[in-house]
Amino acid sequence: MTTSTAPPAGPPAERRALRVGPASWPLRPRSVAAALVLLAATVLFMALSMRLGDIPMGVLDVFRAITGDGPDHFVIMELRLPRALTGALVGAALALAGAITQAIARNPLASPDILGVTTGASVTVVAVIVAAGNTWGGTSGALAEVGVPLVALLGGLAGALAVYLLAWRNGLDGYRLVLVGIGVSAICTNLKYWLLTVGDVNDSSRAMVWISGSLHGRGWEHVVPVAIALAVLVPATLLGTRSLGALRFGDDTVTGLGVRMNLARGLMILAAVLLAATATASAGPIAFVALAAPQIALRLAGVAQPPLVVSALVGAVLTTGADLVARVAFTPAELPVGVVTAVLGAPYLIYLLIRVRREARQ
Repeated sequence: MTTSTAPPAGPPAERRALRVGPASWPLRPRSVAAALVLLAATVLFMALSMRLGDIPMGVLDVFRAITGDGPDHFVIMELRLPRALTGALVGAALALAGAITQAIARNPLASPDILGVTTGASVTVVAVIVAAGNTWGGTSGALAEVGVPLVALLGGLAGALAVYLLAWRNGLDGYRLVLVGIGVSAICTNLKYWLLTVGDVNDSSRAMVWISGSLHGRGWEHVVPVAIALAVLVPATLLGTRSLGALRFGDDTVTGLGVRMNLARGLMILAAVLLAATATASAGPIAFVALAAPQIALRLAGVAQPPLVVSALVGAVLTTGADLVARVAFTPAELPVGVVTAVLGAPYLIYLLIRVRREARQ
């Protein structure tokens, strides 16, 4: 006969946390390590993006171009650096919007598309480009060039408002939000393609480049709006982390945890809409980043729902890496970054569908 003695129960292990005033967030070593690796990968892709191109440069040449007034200063500071920064910031904003959307919808297949942002922006931009072009000869061509980001932002917000109003029934239910969002997206998509067919060929070609998602020709005027949106909305979303974590449970549980469900959902959806609309206005609707980044971040961090900061960094890595491939892999041709993310994201979407189906069967 053997006997065993259980170790005496001690105090629970102390969990480290990051505290800023009354707010605090748990610090998980795996999440911190993933964030540091992703941040390093983003910087690496941005550095490669500045080095490679029609005028190859060494590291020292890039450094001299940034700090001095040499002949390469214009290439780095006005062409390559703004493009790389726009890609990183747009990817981070889309991924953060996707993480919030998936948490609220409780669905790994959810993305800002179901909020009406990208489809609303797309159909509005296509309408403006077609109307300002040769077919209907209306407004000047400058409207299609200068006003496109603003029009995309307004169209994205209008699409999100339509989805929100149609989905509201004495509250906002995640399942109903998804269904309404899919319906509105289908209508906007068909309207977009109808506008492309009736527009002038040249105008439709320009519109097709935009709705594919492209970072070509992006300058500081595209960097600043996304940077401001992230500076304001990232702290706001981090303050709502506790509410977002509660929203992944059922409505009764959310209410029992003391969370004001409709208010929390409304504020987090507003943050996701603003992030997605700003990103889409700067670079067009880049496909699959908002869908794939939160799920990749979830697996890297090993947590129950997509972590916000790690998701944003995954989005930055995906977009800067895809843009680097789109720009240098097919020289002298250049692809829109959205084409590369779509090619990479399609197999991942199939994997997600199979995984969700298996989990549903179990």
